[in-house]
Amino acid sequence: MARVVSVFLPTLPTDRIRRADPSLSPDIPLVVIARCGSKRWIAAADRAALKLGLRVGMPAAKAQALVQGMVMFDADPAADLAALERLTLWALSQYSPVVAMDPPDGIVMDTEGADHLQGGEQLMLSGLVNRFRGRGLAAHAAIADTWGAAHALARTTSRETVIVGRGETARAVNRLPLSSLRLAAETVASLHTLGFGTVGDLASTPRAPLTLRFGPEVGLRLDQMFGRVAEPIDPIRPAELVEVQKFFAEPIGAAETIEKYVSRLVRQLCLELEKRGLGVRRADLIVHRVDNTIQALRAGTAKPVRDIAWLTKLFRDGIERIEPGFGIETLSLAATLAEPLIETQSASSLIEEQVTDVTPLIDVLGNRGGQRIFRVAPVASDVPERGVQRIAPTADEDGATWPLHWPRPPRLLARPELIDVIALLPDHPPVSFTWRGKRRRVKRADGPERIFGEWWKRSSEWIAVRDYFVVEDDSGERFWIFRSVDAETGSYKWFMHGMFA
Repeated sequence: MARVVSVFLPTLPTDRIRRADPSLSPDIPLVVIARCGSKRWIAAADRAALKLGLRVGMPAAKAQALVQGMVMFDADPAADLAALERLTLWALSQYSPVVAMDPPDGIVMDTEGADHLQGGEQLMLSGLVNRFRGRGLAAHAAIADTWGAAHALARTTSRETVIVGRGETARAVNRLPLSSLRLAAETVASLHTLGFGTVGDLASTPRAPLTLRFGPEVGLRLDQMFGRVAEPIDPIRPAELVEVQKFFAEPIGAAETIEKYVSRLVRQLCLELEKRGLGVRRADLIVHRVDNTIQALRAGTAKPVRDIAWLTKLFRDGIERIEPGFGIETLSLAATLAEPLIETQSASSLIEEQVTDVTPLIDVLGNRGGQRIFRVAPVASDVPERGVQRIAPTADEDGATWPLHWPRPPRLLARPELIDVIALLPDHPPVSFTWRGKRRRVKRADGPERIFGEWWKRSSEWIAVRDYFVVEDDSGERFWIFRSVDAETGSYKWFMHGMFA
């Protein structure tokens, strides 16, 4: 069963303008004005304008009378559509093989089989919204079994993310307003006149009278929302995309047949990539079934490759997840992410030390859950918890090294934990400490190592001081603890920060 994510960008026109001109203050209300003859009205308004009472559809003259000093721009639907296309292509490279625009203010994608690469549906949606926010774009995202349900929930909820469990579509949409059905405004107004208020009211009404009066569109939208009629997503494809396809006169369905044609498509794709001097980093297999539904498989690699056997193996591992149904009529293989690849000859010297290539293992594990694979690298920072970062497993070394003048524990806690300490004098190491309910007697200690906050980055750390000690308890375990000193009052607290092997 498909899982569809709908992303709603409620203020895309104003967000696009602010991204293009960072000098615009976020506190100044900004609106986009549409024109038709002599009529002018608000086509879009940012959050500051909405807080002041401005609304989409309000006459521009009235808005100017209500709010002084607001910034107005003429509507540019072509620029908004181009911005939406760029965002959709970005989502295609990051989240799912099946992503499409949902104009004028949305993106839709089928994430079935791809959400595990983002840590699950909840982490995927929250991460998606946060990444849009980091780009200066307000976003709401919903996931459901159907495009219609996800589209409606993303646009009618005040929450940033909504997750509808499998098979729970009817319960989730019954109370939604009729405007969420993607019907014409005139049709919605007529249905309100007839006494219909929610999707549930309309769904429980006999279909024939509705079709006779409004045509088949009302019934179609209801069927699409409840999953009774398929609504395939036509995935976006950039102009420079390297893609190969195979059409079948007779639909196929056997796993062996699918595997045979996938291997042929991989070979064709690698030949096309070789002509352009590229290697694939992310490839998508799109399966078009005869019932007008789409399935997709995504394979990623840690570095650009054109290895036919290896790419075929990566897709072979996922072929068992394909459900051919009544048959497959088209297979499409695309290099969604390709990078320049220069092939080099491997050294065969008996003197040179052979380096084991672990990228195949990274590829296998990454396709099972890409968020779990990373390396840790040093960062130039005086604050210990900021001195490490996660990087891609094949990222190049940047020359940074770990500090060697004082020992550092191999394990740091996610955040320092408060401990109770008994010390002879404030400047001395502790005699004993209690951490997580267990009292430990200190046998040996080394320190202190004084570390100051990064006052040149954060003014709040101007007077931050920590005194670190390496302590060993009577059982031989070694810990990294510190005394946080308040430079103004002289008071202090003790914290546990890490453990040594």
